[in-house]
Amino acid sequence: MKNQEIKLKSNNHEYSIIIGKNTLRILPKKIKSLCPETKKIALIIDSNVPNKFKYELKRKLKNYNLLFLSFKSNEKNKSIKVVNYYLNKLLSKNFNRSDLIIAVGGGITGDVVGFISSIFKRGINFINIPTTLLAQVDSAIGGKTGVNSEYGKNLIGSFYQPKLVVSDTSFINSLPIKEMICGYAEILKHSIIKDKKFFDWLKKNSIFIFKRKTKELIYAIKKSCEIKIFFVSRDVNERGLRMILNFGHTFAHAIEVKNNYSKNITHGEAVLSGMILATKLSVAKKVCLPKILDQIKNIYKNNNLDYTYKSYSQASSINKLIPFLKNDKKNNDSKINFILLKDIGKTALPNKSKISLRNLKKTIKSISQY
Repeated sequence: MKNQEIKLKSNNHEYSIIIGKNTLRILPKKIKSLCPETKKIALIIDSNVPNKFKYELKRKLKNYNLLFLSFKSNEKNKSIKVVNYYLNKLLSKNFNRSDLIIAVGGGITGDVVGFISSIFKRGINFINIPTTLLAQVDSAIGGKTGVNSEYGKNLIGSFYQPKLVVSDTSFINSLPIKEMICGYAEILKHSIIKDKKFFDWLKKNSIFIFKRKTKELIYAIKKSCEIKIFFVSRDVNERGLRMILNFGHTFAHAIEVKNNYSKNITHGEAVLSGMILATKLSVAKKVCLPKILDQIKNIYKNNNLDYTYKSYSQASSINKLIPFLKNDKKNNDSKINFILLKDIGKTALPNKSKISLRNLKKTIKSISQY
């Protein structure tokens, strides 16, 4: 299957997302075109990325003055302290705004490096090379960058668009199954909130995604990117429509914070749990029919993912999330902002889904019955 290119326009900025196998070969030409004044390139690379890709990048970018920096990707390193470390490295090597930073890694790497790029001398050229399925279908698109605080996830950050995103499916072959599940969670989410035909396609083809078949992977990544771009391009700074992309994430982030970002539950598993809880809440609020919940549960079961939500099937376990739901960054008053589902491919409007803490506590008992 040929490489796919999608254009994302946001405000006055436009950039390409290149999707395919062995797409790293386009980098030198693209950098020359997009960043003609660049002399130095800092590559901040996730320590989980296989060395063969590092050597390949070194060969392809040999005409530039290269600085290789390793990044240990975990939620605890998604911090201001770590950001300062890399800023000082760049300053010590006399990088300037016409130079370039390239993030090579998963979503955490892209979030941190994107944030560094946005604040280094008020903005330096930035290219994102997402190496996980999750990053390729979600976090690398839309310009969200940021780090965590003790009060919650992604509470410190900025919106900063890259010059280019290069999604090479060759990276996916080395991913463990947990990372595949993380990416699949976002692919499934995109189908649930926007595209019933894509949801039906996933019913038949999810197995090929998990088997890492190139054709199905490229199609699923491209389709997910297109859905995310639909929302991002219409609402760059997340004031309304883009908030629909947070379906399941209000619960998911609470689960992650409650578990102190433990390795025992990945972001994707938390999102899968969160989507079931959000759909149950939608049913309890009579926004959607129970059969919609059944359809979603079936696709989980058929892909051996039903384990992800069983820990939050009882009212007592859901109640324990409430203290962490209150600090979600999407809340702008005393109410919690949930995205509720109407049908496969259709959600309620974001501003119509605010629920008070008192109301939520009353509803939790009925949520646990579904």
